[in-house]
Amino acid sequence: MIQTQLRRRGITDAAVLAAMESVPRHEFVPREFREKSYDDVPLPIGDGQTISQPYIVAAMTAALHVKPTERVLEVGTGCGYQAAILSRLAGEVFGVERRPELALSASERLERLGYENVHVHCGDGTFGMPDLAPFDAILVAAAAPAIPQPLLAQLAEGGRMIVPVGDAEHQELQLIEKGSKSVRTTILEGCRFVPLVGYHGWQDPPLR
Repeated sequence: MIQTQLRRRGITDAAVLAAMESVPRHEFVPREFREKSYDDVPLPIGDGQTISQPYIVAAMTAALHVKPTERVLEVGTGCGYQAAILSRLAGEVFGVERRPELALSASERLERLGYENVHVHCGDGTFGMPDLAPFDAILVAAAAPAIPQPLLAQLAEGGRMIVPVGDAEHQELQLIEKGSKSVRTTILEGCRFVPLVGYHGWQDPPLR
């Protein structure tokens, strides 16, 4: 996975590659898909959700340039795999998952595997976690119709946010960098994620 899917596609950040190598992806994949755990494809995790392909996990993580002292918010925790990757790079990771069953199973899985600096909460991730803000980095693991403003507000000065933006068919990965007086947006690449459902996302999944 590291050599053929990540390095060959331009992932060169040594810390990100080490994190991807250290986290056992198969532990986050349902048993019936275990044989495909390290293929470069998204896989179902239940309730219409997926675990993202390894390349996109690595690309989003690398774009954030997370430092060991930083606090990271992850919106759309799902099975917990992305949170586990982030935990190897950050000081603390706070995950939000709107589906109670997924939030509970992710929390239990991360605890069982020893990711002690990850804290999973159940709720509408489009509101962020204002009581714990600001965050040095925010990763949104579902596609929003536009940047959720509460998340931008909770980003620290000098902070970075990565989020897929678009409709059900056409999305682009955007990197948001927040300065003292301005916000810079960089388009990274095309992508395809499940919809970000919530008050500041899609009220219901967009029609396909």
